[in-house]
Amino acid sequence: MNIFQIVVIGIVGVLLVLTVKEKNPEFALGTSLITGAVILVAVITRFDGIFDFLNRYMTVDGFNSDYIKILMKILGIAYVTQFGAEICKDAGAASVASKIELAGKVIILSYGIPIILSLLDTVRGILG
Repeated sequence: MNIFQIVVIGIVGVLLVLTVKEKNPEFALGTSLITGAVILVAVITRFDGIFDFLNRYMTVDGFNSDYIKILMKILGIAYVTQFGAEICKDAGAASVASKIELAGKVIILSYGIPIILSLLDTVRGILG
């Protein structure tokens, strides 16, 4: 699915939400969730090419593939966090959305510590 189709799905979903929202707010939230899920499924299918590229790149001698795995986990956490927070914002629960975003940031930081330490060791080796 290309970006134009995804944008059309998003616009149609928003128009449906706006139409239904005044009469039935519960259906508006459901419509928003379904629209988001359809777009998410359309985007997930694009990850196959990215994963194939990364798998080929990780086979290079001397490259630590653990870093790519960590980065992919971080990317996944970021997407899931943003998706969940936006759903909460759509439902009018901005405070819950901000807690989800905080949790995502802390988890991303915890996953990124090995990369940060490796970078610091490299800089220390160059300087020292």
